Amino acid sequence: MTFEELQNKIGAQNKADWRQSKGGGWLHKSARVDDETRITENAIVLGIVSGNAQVSGNAQVSGNAWVYGNAWVYGNARVYGDARVYGNARVYGNARVYGNAQVSGNAWVSGNAQVYGNAQVYGNAQVYGNARVSGNAQVSGNARVSGDARVSGDALVYGNAQVSGGAWEKSPLFIIGSRFSLTNCKKGHIQIGCECHPFAWWEGKGGKELAKMHSFTPAEIKEYRAYIKLFKAIGK
Repeated sequence: MTFEELQNKIGAQNKADWRQSKGGGWLHKSARVDDETRITENAIVLGIVSGNAQVSGNAQVSGNAWVYGNAWVYGNARVYGDARVYGNARVYGNARVYGNAQVSGNAWVSGNAQVYGNAQVYGNAQVYGNARVSGNAQVSGNARVSGDARVSGDALVYGNAQVSGGAWEKSPLFIIGSRFSLTNCKKGHIQIGCECHPFAWWEGKGGKELAKMHSFTPAEIKEYRAYIKLFKAIGK
């Protein structure tokens, strides 16, 4: 990427404030980078990149943001503000991480997802699609937040929970059953294992056929019927 192309992306700049890394990316004079070879292709860095972290593609790290450890930021991703991306975390696609947000561990944020405010995504969690995680929300464990889901406030999404739609300011109902976990994945829906369907579907023919396919015992059928009843009563 030439300096002219850099300006086309972020506006008019003083060339004296910038230098090109060994890997081809551009570094602002305010940037703190341990190893320029890890700033590659069309990447732009105004923040901090250290350890074995890598920034590549059209990714940008700016403000007081810090990418470190073995983290990677690539594609068209943006990390800015006071955000932190570290551990083995990956931020890519058109994802945005900003504010005081943190993405760490083996977590992935991708697609058009945004993580901001004081939100934290960690463990093996994934946030993708058009999902938004904000406020003091936390997504952890093997949890998945996707689709148009909005997780905010003090909500916690954890374990094997999967949320794929709706707005959640409080933690969605999540139960670890004897066979599969259950999540109130979006309004009027329950995710059991990898299947997300409306309450009525689970109570009707669809749920009965799925139970038969997975060889549920009478006791397990009774257990999961009780869970579905609970979701209908206190879920969203």
